[in-house]
Amino acid sequence: MLTKDLTNKIRPTVYLDNASTSWPKPQRVIDEMVRFMAEDGGSPGRSGYRQAVAAERIVRDVRLKLARLINADDPKRIIHCLNGTDALNMALKGSVRDGDHVICNQLDHNSVSRPLEAMAARKFITLTRVPVAGDGCIDPDSVRKAITPATRLVTTVHASNVTGIIQPLAELGRIAQEHDLLFLVDAAQTAGVVDIDIKAMHIDMLAFPCHKSLLGPSGTGALYVGKPAEVCPWREGGTGADSIYPTQPEEFPTRLEAGSPNTAGLAGLNAALDGLTPKQTLEHERMLLDRIIRGVEGYDKVRIIGDTPLSRRVGLLSLVIDGLAPVDAAAILDESFGIAVRAGLHCAPYAHQALGTFPDGTIRISLGWSTTEAEIDQLIAALREIVG
Repeated sequence: MLTKDLTNKIRPTVYLDNASTSWPKPQRVIDEMVRFMAEDGGSPGRSGYRQAVAAERIVRDVRLKLARLINADDPKRIIHCLNGTDALNMALKGSVRDGDHVICNQLDHNSVSRPLEAMAARKFITLTRVPVAGDGCIDPDSVRKAITPATRLVTTVHASNVTGIIQPLAELGRIAQEHDLLFLVDAAQTAGVVDIDIKAMHIDMLAFPCHKSLLGPSGTGALYVGKPAEVCPWREGGTGADSIYPTQPEEFPTRLEAGSPNTAGLAGLNAALDGLTPKQTLEHERMLLDRIIRGVEGYDKVRIIGDTPLSRRVGLLSLVIDGLAPVDAAAILDESFGIAVRAGLHCAPYAHQALGTFPDGTIRISLGWSTTEAEIDQLIAALREIVG
């Protein structure tokens, strides 16, 4: 078993791209993945020998823990996916039908926008993309006004991966429920740090990666499918059990889980979930955000995108430096200061069009569980030197 903590020996000076993937992972995640591959490593649900039983237990445990995290009654409605994109594609392509109308918005990630635009281009669906209001949020009234007799699905991101601003989920979900519409939420930037209650928020489908704030390894994600959704399979194949049926079984979760899962990744995720502290992590990240904002005050060339209180943000923000392209600023931060940030459109071009930062995008700074005040001070000093 790997017991020596190697993360601090290989990380860059300052890693601030946690919105892409959290890093470094907690040591317990690394240790459990190594332990699983060395000691168990069987294929879950495929037999009754010890390793297979141990692997199935991990798959089941993760399903149960994720269900508890979002207040879902039935763990079998938690579908293990490869990542958030996989989960969103499964939800979108499995829930809409020929002739349906779908409502999305300008904040959506390409994992939502591209599947919908592709279906609209084939004239399989019609699509309305509602605008972002001046406060960086989706106006629930704009969603209500976009509803037509053909509308089947309303989808939204929980928090923008460009601005970090949290959207009014409960109100949007209530509108969808009042009109008997499906409500799909992309929780890529919130699962693991912001409380999510599928019942209180009227969520029918919730998609999220598990390698970001949930601190699991890459190759893990999940989709919650409520009973009103009844998502059709978009991949078919082996399930281990129920092999007699000529088509994919109807029961969840095997209805949507064809093929062997990333069991080693789920082992790491299982360990990550045991040590998760969402409330403390969010408070820590907001404290660091406030430190950044105060640290660049008075530097007119530095503009933070989205004037929103910290209480409505997750631990990320975007900024631009006047006269310096975001990609060049990110390169300077990396090469001269050892600071890793994300630059560009962040797979959300419609958001940048709405925010006035298209086509160059922004410099995105995203914090994590291990980010320190000293690292933020290094960032602030670097930004001041660049603009100076």
